[in-house]
Amino acid sequence: MTATKPMSVGNEPDATEVLPLDITVLAGGPGVEREVSLQSGKAVHAALGRLGHRATLCDITPDDLGALDRTADIIFVVLHGEYGEDGGLQAELDARGLRYCGSGAAASRAAMDKEEAKRCFVRDDLPTPPYEVVVPGSVTGLSRRFSVPAVVKPVASGSSVDTIIAREPGVLQATAMDLVNRYGQALVERYIAGPELTVGILGEIALPVCEIRTRREFYDYEAKYVDDDTEYLFDFDLPEPLLTRVQSLSLSAHQALGCSVFSRVDWMVEAETLEPYLLEVNTIPGFTSHSLLPKAAARVGMSFDRLCQRIVELSLAETDGARHGQA
Repeated sequence: MTATKPMSVGNEPDATEVLPLDITVLAGGPGVEREVSLQSGKAVHAALGRLGHRATLCDITPDDLGALDRTADIIFVVLHGEYGEDGGLQAELDARGLRYCGSGAAASRAAMDKEEAKRCFVRDDLPTPPYEVVVPGSVTGLSRRFSVPAVVKPVASGSSVDTIIAREPGVLQATAMDLVNRYGQALVERYIAGPELTVGILGEIALPVCEIRTRREFYDYEAKYVDDDTEYLFDFDLPEPLLTRVQSLSLSAHQALGCSVFSRVDWMVEAETLEPYLLEVNTIPGFTSHSLLPKAAARVGMSFDRLCQRIVELSLAETDGARHGQA
């Protein structure tokens, strides 16, 4: 287990202290999170511009890679979900020898594939809810093998799209069948009743733990991006040793998948036992007004602009360090 490192604050540079770079910001993509990605891209593009960078915002899809032809010092990828977080774009960038922010192709694939991520968590003794991946041949009898309530979700999707809490055996069976018919497979995991927490990772630092409270059944797509009454709390009634443990485990989860520079790690805490359960790692979390990584950074005195700058700095340092090591 890796210990959480303290976060230094109070040293944010102004625009005159930032070396201007030519940065391409990639947003959009082909998936269901496209609109949110475009919002994130606009916010990152504006921040980089305020810092003095020559930033260009580009919409990109697997069928239109023209944005990669422009010359840039580094590419800031803000594609949520399909193509951006599943490693597809990163593999293309690697093939072209282009520098970019965040996790590489392998880590992105592992984090996006919830089954592969679960295997990594179990391998590294990270607590995660018991689960089963169902495919067409294994849906029959699921409600006898898995007790309710249970969470049913796509194996490779984000933003809680098509995620359902099944509270009756018939609903569990029907929901799993529906997702298998649409996606080819589905992940079923034990439902953990209790507080929902999230931890932003920046470099080798776990940012403060944030509790998410929503009036909906759980923190679904609408609660994430539409509702204005979803609460994001940094002062709440959970034991400090638990929060320290969640921070440390979050950094371990980030490292277990081979993630780089930044991510966001999601947790549920069982109310009765106060045991934390790791849900997933998001390699390209949101950069919108509702997004949690910027909120966590702000908690330690880091502005949105400085967060974007720090991501660029860390990404350049890691890329240059990798190249030096290969020389």
